[in-house]
Amino acid sequence: MKPRDENKINEIYKATLNLVKVTGLAGITMQMVAKEAGLATGTLYIYFKNKEALINALFDVCIHSSASTFFHNYDPEQPFKIGFHTIWLNIVQRRVNHFNESIFIEQCFHSPYIDEESKARLRKMFEPMLQLIERGKTEHLIKNMDTVWLLAFMVGSINEIAKRTIYYNIKLTDEILEANFQLCWDGIKS
Repeated sequence: MKPRDENKINEIYKATLNLVKVTGLAGITMQMVAKEAGLATGTLYIYFKNKEALINALFDVCIHSSASTFFHNYDPEQPFKIGFHTIWLNIVQRRVNHFNESIFIEQCFHSPYIDEESKARLRKMFEPMLQLIERGKTEHLIKNMDTVWLLAFMVGSINEIAKRTIYYNIKLTDEILEANFQLCWDGIKS
């Protein structure tokens, strides 16, 4: 049996991300992905048995990659606001610099394609963020609301920053980033 070609897998992932940005997750087919990746459809099925398998595999890759970036330079021992700022900035930069991936992840969250096993792995990887939010509530630094809503507010604003940056070709300066962080901070602080 011929070994899996990692370059082909990367091309398949890249093609999928491009197509999802243009047509949406529900609109793509295995034939479209194969064509975009420059492969025969049969070759694509050697790597992924169906669209759901492809989406779940790519979702895992994107989430692992994102999680490693989101928590770069984060130290749980730092004061809350510094830790929150570090993670917030990392997420913004990741979403802007890997925009197609961000669109894909966002659409996956709202789709039936992601299985419970992937969702469980996702929750485990993002545990540091959940712990930080809980700590902020315990220290009375942020609103004592359900963490789901605090994260929805934070992530929603980050997603909009990324979309506006990409769609309107805006250069994110330090001043713009800090002004937007302050807006987010003002929205969640006690």
